[in-house]
Amino acid sequence: MTREPPAIAKHVASTVKHLRKGRGWSLDQTAAETGVSKAMLGQIERGESSPTVSTLWKIASGFRVSFSTLFDSQMPTLGELKRDSWESVWGDDSAGMQARLLFPYDPLLGFEMFMIELAPGAISESSPHAEGVVEHIVVVEGEMELRIDERWQTLRAGEGLRFFADRPHAMRNSATTRLRFHDVIHYLPGAASDA
Repeated sequence: MTREPPAIAKHVASTVKHLRKGRGWSLDQTAAETGVSKAMLGQIERGESSPTVSTLWKIASGFRVSFSTLFDSQMPTLGELKRDSWESVWGDDSAGMQARLLFPYDPLLGFEMFMIELAPGAISESSPHAEGVVEHIVVVEGEMELRIDERWQTLRAGEGLRFFADRPHAMRNSATTRLRFHDVIHYLPGAASDA
């Protein structure tokens, strides 16, 4: 089960509907483009379902928009303090994951930034993102096992790795303590458009 504050759930529902209608897509076409079932898309648009992080990535990739478009669209201006807000946290209990949006997608700089937490024993599997999406992972606390394609590697606190995210990847916390890491997602030109 996924849990999110009402403001995010409402934003996700209205954003998905807005993106679909803005492109003139039917639910059938949206399902074909995103790999998410027509029934699930309808439930998301009506606010009846809380999609997992994996489902949200499929939707963002299918529409070729940034992941944070589905969370929040308010980018602080340069020099403006970005305060932590409970409204920018998405919890995916099925994956033991919590994602806190630190900086939404900035089309000028082509990036967004999250603080991710994985519970002990949790794994987050990701299907390939859109071509041109690069993830920068920096472990802040704990130890991460990261799989890119079929190769696992270990990252410890203070270590980082950058990789093209348009292929299968997974993040796992095999430890008994929490794992926290920054995930900076960079969109090369053409990989994401403004919503």
